[in-house]
Amino acid sequence: MIQPFLTNNAFLADVRQKDQDNDAFRLWWLGQSGFLVQWQGRHLLLDPYLSDSLTKKYAATDKPHVRMTARVVAPERLDFIDVATSSHNHTDHLDAETLGPLRRVNPDLRLVIPEANRAFVAGRLGCDPAWPIGLDDGQSASASCFTLTGIPAAHEQLEQDDQGRHKYLGYVVRFGPWTLYHSGDTMGYDGLVERLRPWHVDVALLPINGSAPERRVAGNLNGVEAASLAHDIGAQMVIPCHYEMFEFNTASPETFVAEVERRGQPYCVLENGEGWDSRLLKPAA
Repeated sequence: MIQPFLTNNAFLADVRQKDQDNDAFRLWWLGQSGFLVQWQGRHLLLDPYLSDSLTKKYAATDKPHVRMTARVVAPERLDFIDVATSSHNHTDHLDAETLGPLRRVNPDLRLVIPEANRAFVAGRLGCDPAWPIGLDDGQSASASCFTLTGIPAAHEQLEQDDQGRHKYLGYVVRFGPWTLYHSGDTMGYDGLVERLRPWHVDVALLPINGSAPERRVAGNLNGVEAASLAHDIGAQMVIPCHYEMFEFNTASPETFVAEVERRGQPYCVLENGEGWDSRLLKPAA
């Protein structure tokens, strides 16, 4: 099993050490599409999956979810989170075994979700349906110091409920002078670049595991597509994710690296539990 760059006490010590009151922000990859974002003492947790719920669920099936990388940290140890997100209802992006303990140790936690998924989220988490903050295409909401805007995501295709609300979202996140784009699970679609380019994204967090019919799961951007999207929207930095979690649904970052280098697109490949610092970037106008 792959061991994270930092885990448990060492990981938490790194987060505490980096928590400084200045205009730079930091983020850590927690595995799959999960990231911890830190800015001026506030913390945003993007699509965390910090359990073995899927490994247990599929252990006796013909689609075992064998974990490749050890867990970075238990959710109940993250008792400083202000805001969390779920981009859609798949368990690696909406995990009751992660969000339940997280909420218990963060009683003021806010959770941002697609509005279309409100009833499902309430059922899975056993929470008051009014608790989550729901967004749809182009809608924004602020929680703590973070303002999040919904961007439709195509997990194979754009899917909407009977009221036309999108079931899969990415989020543009603005705080201070900075702008992140966390795509959630998505493939490219007509108009995505045009939606994102005006945001002047500083850091794009994009999946690279691609799509393969034999996996029998919805697909995502592959390495070449992620590199192309980051370049086409003018992202100052791109960080790949959604790989090296489950053996049946992963990809090597080598293809991604080759393509970003060919395009001259700045990038950083992180290990689980490894942090990245924005001080090398200039905030976009």
